[in-house]
Amino acid sequence: MRHIEGQPILTATQMRHAKDAVMAGGTSVDALMERAGAAVAECVWRFGGGRKTLILCGPGNNGGDGYVAARILHARGLDVRVAASSEPRTDVAQRARANWSGPVETFDETTVPAPILVDALFGIGLSRALDDSIAVPLDRLARLAVFRITVDVPSGVEADCGAMLGAVQMDMTLALGGLKPAHLLQPAAGHCGAIFVADIGTTVKSAVHVIARPTLASPRSDDHKYRRGMVLVASGDMPGAAMLAAISAQRAGAGYVILGGDDPQFAPHCIVRRNFDIALADQRTSAVVIGPGLGQSERARGQLAAAIASNIPLVIDADGINLADLTNLANRSAPLILTPHEGEFARLFGAASGSKIDRALDAAKRSGATIILKGSDSVVAAPDGRVAVNPAASPWLASAGTGDVLAGIAGAMLARRLPAFEAACAAVWLHSDAARRAGPALIAHDLAHHLGASLVACG
Repeated sequence: MRHIEGQPILTATQMRHAKDAVMAGGTSVDALMERAGAAVAECVWRFGGGRKTLILCGPGNNGGDGYVAARILHARGLDVRVAASSEPRTDVAQRARANWSGPVETFDETTVPAPILVDALFGIGLSRALDDSIAVPLDRLARLAVFRITVDVPSGVEADCGAMLGAVQMDMTLALGGLKPAHLLQPAAGHCGAIFVADIGTTVKSAVHVIARPTLASPRSDDHKYRRGMVLVASGDMPGAAMLAAISAQRAGAGYVILGGDDPQFAPHCIVRRNFDIALADQRTSAVVIGPGLGQSERARGQLAAAIASNIPLVIDADGINLADLTNLANRSAPLILTPHEGEFARLFGAASGSKIDRALDAAKRSGATIILKGSDSVVAAPDGRVAVNPAASPWLASAGTGDVLAGIAGAMLARRLPAFEAACAAVWLHSDAARRAGPALIAHDLAHHLGASLVACG
């Protein structure tokens, strides 16, 4: 079993193609199911504590995996029962059931619970809501269990977009062969519990991955402030937001940070104050952050237009996104990161269908920018088709100013000359890790305080 950091994420169709490729190479479908069932059995064996186990089997291959797991666990001496929602409908699942020597109970409201519950009812093919005949007893058995494990995806989620179709809360999910979008995208991700990936012999390749811990070099002994990167943060109607972004850029390793505006009382002594236009023209400026607290005045519009027209790597956040024009963005050749939340995203890109991954990727291609579509399941998408998804971040990040911090970190990553996609992924990882270190009831300033430790973890 593998942890999920850096792992590829596959749609249901891609996963089926991966299995087909393995079978075309000579591996039987029965062998694949045997591997999957053995992985489920190992998961129960390791984490179940030897307690009585109930495995719920559905009509498809997900249920077949459950029958295999039951057989293996029984052979190891575990007290295991099987309850089925219906007869197996696939040939391989029928063979798996035939090899299970124990009784098969009917899965309904009378099913006796067990301390360990294994959900092998429905897998990645589910596209409609669970019937009450399934959802009601599943909910009851899950509530009465001590520990709940689900096979591949929780029964009652849509695998490709993370939509809820009646799933209940699980403690652990064993992804078979590779991760699916529902393991990372909300609301389904919140019902998966701890997620592990089981190797069943498939070769999985995808342009979509889980964000991994970045590798960020520490300053060298011969470094100076300009080599470490000079970040210009535009200050506007709400200079406190810009100050947060500026402090965060400093804490994220930038060697020199300029607050570009005309309100010096909001500038700590360690941050240089300068006219925005003059700082933008300085050839030493290596990244610009514009949008936090910018406002929507004519002055703000002019600053944004100048920043977009420049050849300096750029982060656009908040008001900058609300003022931006897609045509101007798409014509920009220098690195560009946009950091919208869902409301800002809809205002700039309009209503869009598909999963959060699909929408972020479409926006990246339309704008030519790397997109950080923020949320507890932030998605980073590049115009070239690469996508990275962040595992569930702290819900305490849903507070004022945390987005300004993220923008500042992204600016610092661009200033150290990372490409836009890598800079965005590093910023999201650092932001999330700092939130983890800050703990409950965090405020935006806490994130900046913890960035140092997060940076050390990347060295």
